[in-house]
Amino acid sequence: MKKIASVLTLSFVLGVVAIGLGGCSAMDTAISKKDLDVQTRMSETLFLEPVAQEKRIVYVEIKNTSDKEVNVQPAIETALTNRGYKVTKDPKEATYMLQGNILKVGKSDLKESQSYVNSAFGGGVMGAAAGYAATGSGRTGAALGLAGAVVGIAADAMVKDNLYVMVTDLQIRERPLEGEVVTQTQKAYLDQGSSTTTKQDIKGGKIEWKTYRTRIVSTANQVNLEFEEAKPALENALVRSISGVF
Repeated sequence: MKKIASVLTLSFVLGVVAIGLGGCSAMDTAISKKDLDVQTRMSETLFLEPVAQEKRIVYVEIKNTSDKEVNVQPAIETALTNRGYKVTKDPKEATYMLQGNILKVGKSDLKESQSYVNSAFGGGVMGAAAGYAATGSGRTGAALGLAGAVVGIAADAMVKDNLYVMVTDLQIRERPLEGEVVTQTQKAYLDQGSSTTTKQDIKGGKIEWKTYRTRIVSTANQVNLEFEEAKPALENALVRSISGVF
């Protein structure tokens, strides 16, 4: 009986503590995350060759395969124009070819957003699922303790630390400088059914472009942030990052 009483007492105390901690946690989040925090990171730094003004011609093609309505291509073209570049619709006259694909736009967390940067160009964008399990004795006392923490949980529920992420794969091609000869070797492993893999080796001679690839991850973080509020900030961050390469 003494052991049972001790468990119930401890659970009640933990419940009371949880109420206080829940309120403090909500208040800390509300204060520390009151301002919108927007950050952008690239998996790889890109350096393009400087060219004469008349050769600063860019072909732009930005696609969106996420489930959100995002269109940054006009803003990117405007930013490049403001930097002294001519945007063309004809790839043949371009010195640079800018291609991008917005892979994911939505809620995330700091750990997951960092994993997107680490996976780099072409890496996966599926978030890892987390779970938990409760084991051990004294479950009745624990339940009573958790019931006492309802007020703290309710306080936390009203103050949400929301982070939204935009993941974009970027490929930039540029014409070789005069006198440069660029060659390319490509290897591919193609699955054919469940038990067969086909290997392809593609060896080419001189090619017309030098190719650079990177991944751009933009995040917007603020207390109780809604997606429609985060969207312009994420779009502007992506535009600044891409135009900054030029």
